[in-house]
Amino acid sequence: MARRSGVPAGRGTLLAALGVLCFSFSFPATAGALTGFGPWTATGLRGVLAGVLALGCLAAARVPVPERRYWPGLLVVAAGCVLGFPLLTTLALQTSSTAHTAVVVGVLPLATAAVSAARTGARPSRAFWCAALAGAAAVLGFTLQQSHGRLAVADLYLFGALLVCAAGYAEGGRLSREMPGWQVIGWAVVASLPVTVPAAALALAAEPVHLSAGAVGGLAYTAAVSQFGGFVVWYRGMAEVGVPKASQLQLAQPGLTLVWAVLLLGEELPPAAPVTALAVLLCIAATQRARG
Repeated sequence: MARRSGVPAGRGTLLAALGVLCFSFSFPATAGALTGFGPWTATGLRGVLAGVLALGCLAAARVPVPERRYWPGLLVVAAGCVLGFPLLTTLALQTSSTAHTAVVVGVLPLATAAVSAARTGARPSRAFWCAALAGAAAVLGFTLQQSHGRLAVADLYLFGALLVCAAGYAEGGRLSREMPGWQVIGWAVVASLPVTVPAAALALAAEPVHLSAGAVGGLAYTAAVSQFGGFVVWYRGMAEVGVPKASQLQLAQPGLTLVWAVLLLGEELPPAAPVTALAVLLCIAATQRARG
């Protein structure tokens, strides 16, 4: 997918990188939210709060309702990025560490690039795919080494999350070439309200709630940044530099999340993490140089 004419490539890369930075805090924030809310409650409230925030922004800007032709794509974004990925990763974090979860999700860039290529007919170069596969192999090898060669139930949740999120990312990047990225994610979270509102209400009645600063702060971050604000810059960056290239910047996300897991949650850093992070950064450099 080519970037927009007249737009500096560096700006799109910077926006996509800012989105990655925002998302890198998502798992620590979710772990914080889980200290006071159940997984279904945390996911439902996250979607409701993000939907209310987006609805206010759309109303303030007097943005008209998108044409009918945009809604199939918006519903894919809603299903993948607003409902599926948050729920599945939250369920995984009940039994998996933040560090392990972050590394498994490191294969998301490859999945996003593959879905985008299939959806748009793009043909990234062989060098691009080699670098992307190398980055994915690095994070997968790290995952298997940490779990002693076995995949747990949490890993199955995470791989399901990867599939639905890759579809949402790719479709959101495509739509962001036709409408502002903040409107793409804005309408997606608004479209999810008929699901997230009753889900949150039912979950609140079924799951215990223990309010604390960490739980409320984590929930607030996932709603305002992970579910809305981060996507604003992420989709804009994807629209400007192309989905395949922008998606590879997300290979840096596992390394960043590992750092936050240690600094914010006190988790022990796996010995192989620095080596994996270096390998991932080298793959990022290669994918950005390869013509996509």
